Amino acid sequence: MKLQVTQENLSRALSSVARVANSRGTLPILANVLIKTSNNRLSLSATNLDIAITHYIGAKISEEGSITVPARLMQDFVGSLPEGVIDFGLDGTKLNVSTNKYQSVINGVVADDFPVMPAISGGKQWKVKGDLFKKALQQIVFAASNDETRPVLTGVLLQTTEGKLMMAATDSYRLAEKDLGANKQDIQLLIPASAMADLLRVLTDDSELSISHNEQQVLFNTGEVELVARLVEGKYPDYRKLIPGKFTSEATLKRADFTNITKVSSLFARESAGSVTIELGKNQLSIRSVASQLGENTANADAKTTGEGSITLNSRYLLDALAAMHGDEVVFGFNGKLEPTLLYDPANPDYRHVIMPLKS
Repeated sequence: MKLQVTQENLSRALSSVARVANSRGTLPILANVLIKTSNNRLSLSATNLDIAITHYIGAKISEEGSITVPARLMQDFVGSLPEGVIDFGLDGTKLNVSTNKYQSVINGVVADDFPVMPAISGGKQWKVKGDLFKKALQQIVFAASNDETRPVLTGVLLQTTEGKLMMAATDSYRLAEKDLGANKQDIQLLIPASAMADLLRVLTDDSELSISHNEQQVLFNTGEVELVARLVEGKYPDYRKLIPGKFTSEATLKRADFTNITKVSSLFARESAGSVTIELGKNQLSIRSVASQLGENTANADAKTTGEGSITLNSRYLLDALAAMHGDEVVFGFNGKLEPTLLYDPANPDYRHVIMPLKS
C-alpha cells in the first residue's frame, strides 16, 4: 500500500470511526481501525461486532493494500499533525507515516484477521433526507435507556404507523416521539441507540440517507459513510397508550421562559434528585423547589392556562425535553399528579415528549 491523503480528511474520518473500536473486548483486533484502499478511495473501518462504521475519503493511491492499526493511537497521532499531505507506505505489517517534518512507524496487524459484518441481502431499501433524519435523532436518541437489563429500551424504534414513519425512544420515565412524514413502506426496526448516536455524529444536512435492512441488520449509507448495526431483539412496548390526548390542566407559554424558570429551580433541587413541583394557576405557571440545606425557590412565568393543579417532575428530564424543541412556544399538559405529562410545540406538533411524574 502506498498513498497520499490530506491530514484534514484523514482526521475527520478517524473521528467518525475510532469511537466504535473496542479496546476492552476479548478480541484485541477490535481495538484497531482497518485502513484499506477501495475503488480509488481510502476506507477506514472499525467495529465492536454490534456496530460497524466505514468512512470513505479521497486519496492519491499508488499501490493498493490494507492494514489494521490501533485506533486510539492513530486518531490521536493524526489529530496532532499539522495540516497538509500525509504519505502512507506499508512494509509488511509496519505502516510508515510521514509528512514534511514527521516520520513515524506504526505496528499493525494483517487485515485478514479483521471481522467483517455480514452483507445485507433480501431486505428492504428506502431513502430519507439527511437533515430531517438528523433533526429527528437529536430530538429522540437521548430518551433511550442505557440499562442493559432491559435491552429493548436501549433501542430507538423506527416504524410505520398509519402511513407515517415514526421514530420513538423511551427509558420508561420519559418518552420522545417524532413524526418524519408519509412513508409507504411497512417498516419495523429497533436500532441500538448507541448506533443512532454514532450516525448522528456523521450525518450532514445536505446528505441523502439510504437505508437498507433485513430481519437482523440495518445499513445507513450517506455515500461517504456506511454504518451497519445489529437490530435489537424483542418486542417494543405499545408506548402510544401512554400519550395523553386531552388534559384537565394545560398551559401554553414561551419555551424560553419555561426553560429559564426550570433551570433556576433545578439549582435548589439537587438534594431531591432534581425533583421540582409545577403548579398551574390563572394565567401563570410556577415551579417550586426545596433544598433543606440550601433553602427554597419559586419561579413564575406568564402562561395561557386551562384548569389548575400541580405535578412533580424531574427537572433534568424537563430541561432535556425543552432543549429538544425548536419553536417559540410550548404546550404543557397533565391530568393529575400521577398521570403522564405531555409537552409539544403548538406550531409543529410532529414532536411529542412525555414525562412520567414523581410521587410528591
